[in-house]
Amino acid sequence: MTAKASSQEIAGEVRIDDLDHDGRGVGRVEDKVVFVDGALPGERVTFRYTKRGRHYDQARVAEILEASPDRGDPPCPVFGLCGGCSLQHLDPEAQVAAKDRMLADNLERTGGVSPERRLDPLDGPHWAYRAKARLSIRSVRNKGVLVGFRERASSYVTQMDACPVLAPRLEPLIPALKELVASLSRPDRVPQAEVADTEGDAVVVLRHLTELTDSDRQLLLDFQRQQGVVVETQSKGPETAMPIDPERPADLRYSLPEFGLTLRFGSTDFIQVNAEVNRQLVSRALALLEPGEGDRLLDLFCGIGNFSLPAAVRGAQVVGLEGEEALVARAADNAAANGLQERTRFATADLTETRLADIPGAAECNKVLLDPPRSGAVEAVKQLAGELRPRRVVYVSCNPATLARDAAILAQAGYRLKEAGIANMFPHTAHVESMARFELEGGE
Repeated sequence: MTAKASSQEIAGEVRIDDLDHDGRGVGRVEDKVVFVDGALPGERVTFRYTKRGRHYDQARVAEILEASPDRGDPPCPVFGLCGGCSLQHLDPEAQVAAKDRMLADNLERTGGVSPERRLDPLDGPHWAYRAKARLSIRSVRNKGVLVGFRERASSYVTQMDACPVLAPRLEPLIPALKELVASLSRPDRVPQAEVADTEGDAVVVLRHLTELTDSDRQLLLDFQRQQGVVVETQSKGPETAMPIDPERPADLRYSLPEFGLTLRFGSTDFIQVNAEVNRQLVSRALALLEPGEGDRLLDLFCGIGNFSLPAAVRGAQVVGLEGEEALVARAADNAAANGLQERTRFATADLTETRLADIPGAAECNKVLLDPPRSGAVEAVKQLAGELRPRRVVYVSCNPATLARDAAILAQAGYRLKEAGIANMFPHTAHVESMARFELEGGE
């Protein structure tokens, strides 16, 4: 059982003890850490170095001498080359267990905290789950147009015709986009396509660096009709995305049936890519928050209202803050469309520097939910722990390291970590989505 060959000599063998945040095996050679791509915990492998460093080395498996019982055969023919997935060779249940351990380790080692109760992992479909993706496009001599995810640790685009994690309406678009872009006047000036499948339309947003010709536009209209998708063009930033046919805008939406909600969004807006797990995530967040009549909720990084609106359905008054003005407008529109405008108020705020107490209504909130980017929310958390001191904080995280860092701030200010657990939002990747509930000491 061998991995991709290399011209380098085999450096030696190592026993793998753990996985890192990129899904690589972690071992030690002469007391120096080595990260081995393609290796799993419990395995003994030989390896070839790919990069040497002062504090740690990077390597790739040469041969698996003792395989993990959780090792499987990846179904994707480009796994190992494509950077879209890193764990297809690990049994899905073992993936979930590894992510659960990763969260616990980060909380304990970085944050110095452990939850009083571990929440059962949230999980959903392991294949055909990804309903939103950004695909790179390159026109390559002797290979034609390539469409797909980038290769691991590379700017090259993987040569692929299918992707088993993409939603069923999106996967056939890979070969179709190759043919489309190759027929355009400047295929070398089309760097990416953003695709999304929703309960309404599926959409393709084609980024172009030079002006499209009339012939190009007709080809896009033909593609829209033939593929049953809505095509948008994007000449510069996300705000420039617009339908190729102004009379046929995309109907992009998802529902949260438990709360009787439908949320609409734009083609370049941030949403969770796994609709089934997102529903579970929202349900759990609301169960931990327990919003009701008389509660005031501060929702930080509120996006289009994914958590704000369910909390309002349950009776809370909600103040939602978000850094992107377009998302704030979308959240307000979603509130109005669902009859929740009287219980919600949304505002644009840079949450890396805004003084939360200056936001009308924020200081009166007794509960807080935050769902920050990978960098976390250290400045906002310091204010929660210092000036605002809400009774309950529910933290939704896409990076266990920054969650652990921010958890330490709350713990030092008298908050107890009551519950924490993961959601398998991105199966076959090392991405860890998680959620934690903090209670102010004596505040329950």
